[in-house]
This record gives sequence, C-alpha cells and structure tokens, in this order.
Amino acid sequence: MNASNHNQLNAELLNRRDFFNWTQRGLTGAALSSLLLRDGYASQPKESHYQPKAKRVIHLCLCGGFSQVDSFDYKPRLKDLHGKSLQTDEKPDVFFGKVGLLRSNDWEFKQRGKSGLWISELFPHIATVADELSVINSMVAESSSHTPATFQESSGFRLNGFPVMGSWVSYGLGNMTDSLPTYVVLPDARGLPAGSTSNWTNGFLPAVHQGVPFRTSGEGDAISNLFPARRIEKRVDHESRLLLEKMNKAHMEEHGAEDVFAARMASYEMAANMQLAVPEVTGTDSESEATREMYGFNRDETRDFGRSCLLARRLLERGVRHVQLFSGGSFGSPRINWDGHEDMRRNHGREAGRIDQPVAALIKDLRQRGMLDDTLILFTSEFGRTPFTQSGSNQVGTGRDHNQVGFTAWMAGAGLKPGVKYGATDEVGYKAVEKPVPWHDFHATVLHLLGIDHERLSYYHNGLNRRLTNVHGELLKEILA
Repeated sequence: MNASNHNQLNAELLNRRDFFNWTQRGLTGAALSSLLLRDGYASQPKESHYQPKAKRVIHLCLCGGFSQVDSFDYKPRLKDLHGKSLQTDEKPDVFFGKVGLLRSNDWEFKQRGKSGLWISELFPHIATVADELSVINSMVAESSSHTPATFQESSGFRLNGFPVMGSWVSYGLGNMTDSLPTYVVLPDARGLPAGSTSNWTNGFLPAVHQGVPFRTSGEGDAISNLFPARRIEKRVDHESRLLLEKMNKAHMEEHGAEDVFAARMASYEMAANMQLAVPEVTGTDSESEATREMYGFNRDETRDFGRSCLLARRLLERGVRHVQLFSGGSFGSPRINWDGHEDMRRNHGREAGRIDQPVAALIKDLRQRGMLDDTLILFTSEFGRTPFTQSGSNQVGTGRDHNQVGFTAWMAGAGLKPGVKYGATDEVGYKAVEKPVPWHDFHATVLHLLGIDHERLSYYHNGLNRRLTNVHGELLKEILA
C-alpha cells in the first residue's frame, strides 16, 4: 500500500523493452487489466494492515454547518442564559464578526433509547436509532470559511488538490466489484457543494481513484454519456474497439502508462460492465412499496434524499466500497444548505425535514439486512454553529454564525461502541473543552476501522510520502468496540 515501494511514479512504469515483449504476446482485455492493476491504475481488493471491522463506508456530508446545540449537544444552561452575553476572555472568531446574545436551543431535547443519548426534535427519526450512534461532541476545525473547511473535512487539508478520504479508501483497499466504481458520490439533487467536484478529487493519487458522481435528481441517466447517443451496429462497434486498442498500444509504447491516459483506459473497460450494472443498481422500482415508503419516496420533501440513501444501500450490496452523500449544495439565495445565518428554525427545519427520515431508514435497513455489522456510517459537517446569534451585541437574533471551535459528528456501525458520546464542549456548546477531535483523528479512526494503519497508508508525491492524516492522527479508542 506504500506507493514509494511499488509505484515510483512513471519512471518505473513499463519500460519500452518490457512493453514490446508484452505486446508481442498479444494485447488482450485481461492483459490490459493486469497491467493497469499492477501499476496502480485500476483497483482490486488489497490486503488490509490488520483484521478490519468494516469493509465499506457511507459518508453523509451536511453542507453549510449544522447546529450542534440544536441537535446532538444538549446544553441545559443555554436555556437559562438565553438573552445573556457570552462570558469569554477573547472575542469569538466568527465569520461575519457579529457576536449577539446567547440563544436557547430551538428544538427540545430528550433522552433517547436505552442509552439515554440526548437528541433534539430536529431529528425525531434519527432519535429512534440513538442506540446505534457513537456521537462525538468535541470536533474542531481550522477554518470558519466553507470551502477550505469542507476540503479539510474531506481530505485533512484546507487547500484544494489533496486526495479525499474516499480516494484514499479506494487506493488502500481497492474494489470488490469490476462492474461499479470503488468510490461513488451522490450529490444533493439541488446542486453541488462548495468547492464543486474538488470534494471527490483523487488529488495526486492515480486518477482511477477519484469519486464517480451519479445523477440524483431522478431525471436522465445516472451517469452522463454511459450509453451512445445513437445505436451503433455490432460490426462497427467491434471494429472501432479494435482500432482504439491499436491506437492505445501505439500510444503506450511511445509514452508509457501515463496516469490520466491509463485511468481513462481502465474507465472505458469498466464502462462496458457499468452499462449493465448501473441501470440495475439504480432501478429502485424493484424495491417493495414498503421499503420505498420507509425511505420517504411518498413525500416531496424526502423523496430526493430518500432515493440517494436507498441507492447507497444498493451500491454497497453490489460491492461498492465507499459511498458519499451530500445534503446541501453551494451558496446563494435562496439557500439550499445548512447555512442558517438568517433564520435557524426555517433553515434547519427545512434541511432536517429532507434527510431525517431517509437517514434513519438507511440505518434500520442495514441493520435488518445484517449489513450494519460490516458497514461504517459517518455523519459530518464542515463545522457547527455558534450558541450566540449573528446580530448586534445587545440582540437575540434568529440566525447563528459558523463555529469551528466546537461541533458534533457521529458514526454508526462496524467496530464502534453504540449509544455512547465522546468529548464535550463548554456549558453553552461553543468551544470543545474535553477531548478535542481534529479531522486527522477522525480520519485515523475511520481508516483503523477499515483495517488500515493511517501511518502506513501513504503515496510518494513531490519528494514526500503523503498521508490522509499528514503527520498527525490519534485513534479515538474510547468509541472503539
């Protein structure tokens, strides 16, 4: 898995003499696959560093910053202090610079399940699966700006160009099917997140490890250009493929297995299989009416995200390793994400109403199918929101600003202690004060559950053995089963 040992960039990929000897034996589809696999441009199952608890991941990304104090981080003192000023020695570093008065949680909290986890009425359906959740109440990030914070959530770095977690999982573990991509992305049907397609970039990893986005609006093909625009005669198709094969041979003999070119060849090979697999996996009409209703297909507000959650389950069943779902798109007016600057009740009420039922249905569905025992579910946002309002210093406004110094994420599934919480923020839910968790620790723990040592999963790039966790990363051992 360490690319510096077996993939010393393009210098050691196919020297001309070896390539000539290889082509003399005939270039077949199997030989091409073998070459691409050997040089890291196609994906196959690989040995993990140790026995994994999980073999696949669903990552739910809430774009815009959902409020921890209105959802999973109960602070009784916040109600007592409603309308008072935040008592702090330093002025909070907030995006718009307005520090209003403290505002009580807008949704009531209750203890849920046998575990007694506190979850608010913002997520009444997710509250019914409280005993499956491992809640982290002490997340911290390094930026209060959406795009760099979202990059850090996905890749561990605030700058664009670094591989995201799904690409590292693809690179480290490979695929479990030759009919579908290793890493599939399901964007919000309303639009792409801040940073657009950079959120599923392979960065400097071989291009085959980038995420493959599926269309989630329910209109048109799930993948653009997967099928020809017009019918092609069998003979013409066959001869065209032979010509393309000869051209590929000539190009590789002259230039070697370049990253983008080799990845494109591998993607075309997979595309032939996907022409059969994609219509089947996206055909949710084959599910029972009870299942479709459980995911929210019968309600306008839940239909889009319900379709994505059900599709995620179907993708995992067919061997996809990592599925990433986005709740919320980019920024503008009207808002289509969790960025509740103006009116928390309206904003979060709308966004939670879209995902609450489908997410709970996904967890229950995986559990009843016996899949949750080897599936890891992640529920994250780039940062949280302030317990004080975004308003004048003597006002209780209706919106909350960005908060990167203390927020919440949760995990569920394989290898975790269920129904527990980890870490804590201060008495009003502003700043992490107990066991702060940076993204490097979160990512290290995810890789650990997949059987990967985050310090050993690396790729040689520009003179450095790069890692998802950079030079950091501590396991959250207290939430591990």
